[in-house]
Amino acid sequence: MVWLLRKCVKCGRYTLKKDSCPYCNGEVRIPHPARFSPDDKYAIYKSALRGILNEENNNNREGES
Repeated sequence: MVWLLRKCVKCGRYTLKKDSCPYCNGEVRIPHPARFSPDDKYAIYKSALRGILNEENNNNREGES
């Protein structure tokens, strides 16, 4: 499936142009989230990475207090 709609990072407007925003000439990205699949073969790796990132964030917060 091809995603046609793009969203400007700078001004937040939607456009069909793929190279840059016609209003502010900012960078455009695809605003749609990744497709969800309950049979995700990378789910184990994603949850492990999420756990590592949460630990790092908690350690950084404790050091600031």
